Amino acid sequence: MNKTILTPAALAALTAAASAADLPRRALPPAPIALPVFTWTGAYFGINAGYVTSTRDVANTAGVFRWSDGTTRGPYTSTVRLPRDGFTGGGQVGYNYQLTPGSGFVVGVETDAAYTDLRRGYGFQSRLVGTNTYRQSGDYLGTVRGRVGYAIDRTLFYGTGGFAYAGETYRGGLFQTAARPPVFLGSRSRIETGYAVGGGIEYALPTDSFLNVFHSNAVTVKGEALYYDLGGRTIPLLPTVRTIGTFATRFQNEGVLGRVGLNYEFGSY
Repeated sequence: MNKTILTPAALAALTAAASAADLPRRALPPAPIALPVFTWTGAYFGINAGYVTSTRDVANTAGVFRWSDGTTRGPYTSTVRLPRDGFTGGGQVGYNYQLTPGSGFVVGVETDAAYTDLRRGYGFQSRLVGTNTYRQSGDYLGTVRGRVGYAIDRTLFYGTGGFAYAGETYRGGLFQTAARPPVFLGSRSRIETGYAVGGGIEYALPTDSFLNVFHSNAVTVKGEALYYDLGGRTIPLLPTVRTIGTFATRFQNEGVLGRVGLNYEFGSY
């Protein structure tokens, strides 16, 4: 009797096992795809534009004047202000290296060159005779700087400093009247050198940003401020008529600039 009871139970168990074997196996979920991590490492190039102004804008003149009868009037000194400001615009190239992708320290080097609209002339009535005139012009400014900063994903805060150079033209004329040209005149154009320091912030645009006209993961915008010091330059003012005297004017070359820029970077992922 026991065999009669067990046989249907065994058949039921075997039937259930066979049905389970025919069911589809449950597939494992696909492994998650790792998203690329943004890095600031790579070479870049771009453009910039902004505003530049002088911070030391005094021209100091000193010398001794001798009249035609041999009498000496001196020493003669004068101080005039030649404040200069205007537009600046140019381009830059550089290279960044991020120590740890995502967030971390970034080091790099950048060189730039820009047009500068730094021109100012000034004339005034001298204490002796006639008028004195001065002019100082800056046509371009360039730098070669190191950069050190910290990146938080797509945002980079940095400080910068290094070598600076500029093209400057100086001119001074003393004791000019309606009847004659300046009695003492001097002019010189040269490349001045010094240093620049500053800092800024840079942001890498998302691919879908309307500002990212290249639809690239490597377009960045930045804002920065720089202070530059190119020292001073003394220009001798030589006599243009038969007179005896010695004069010279010292010009200053210091200023600050603020600018924004757009960079295209290679290899940000």
